[in-house]
Amino acid sequence: MNDPIDNRWQLVRSEPGPDLVLFRTRFDWMKRGDRPQPMKAVVLETPDWVNVVALTPQRKLVVVHQYRFGMGKMTVEIPAGLMEPDETPLQAAMRELREETGYTTERWQYNGWVEANPAFMNNRCHFWLAQDVVRTHPLEWDDNEDIVIGEMTVDEVYRQVREGWMRNAFTILGLARVFDMRGERLME
Repeated sequence: MNDPIDNRWQLVRSEPGPDLVLFRTRFDWMKRGDRPQPMKAVVLETPDWVNVVALTPQRKLVVVHQYRFGMGKMTVEIPAGLMEPDETPLQAAMRELREETGYTTERWQYNGWVEANPAFMNNRCHFWLAQDVVRTHPLEWDDNEDIVIGEMTVDEVYRQVREGWMRNAFTILGLARVFDMRGERLME
């Protein structure tokens, strides 16, 4: 799809910025045809992410409570993480679910992707539904992870969202691709 508005901006030059562990920064000098001076745009380069709505055979949602440094508190989220360089989105989703929670399944459904924040990031977030998950593996957390695993009924999930306990945007969006987050169920 060619968008004529895309042609309004031209890349003049790029220069690397600092490495921020999860992100690499890049500075792009961009020029718009009707403006005399280029502007300096900040781009955070990061691998794509995956988020997994994992449902047990009893239709309970597997959740992770984990400390998030940005907010300085524990959050309630669905399993998620960064893709490794040679992984497909499905391989990353399977790995993240297994490592963070110990749950696995053979029933996977791809629920699409979104641009994480195209204002300054260059990655996508891929959404997956994993059905009939069961605990089969030991946990394999990264050094910076502090996770408590839980299960919630769909009614508990709705309540957590309504009451503001679940606030992670990608968790809410992942859930919304499986459930109608206004309270009506899309899938049984």
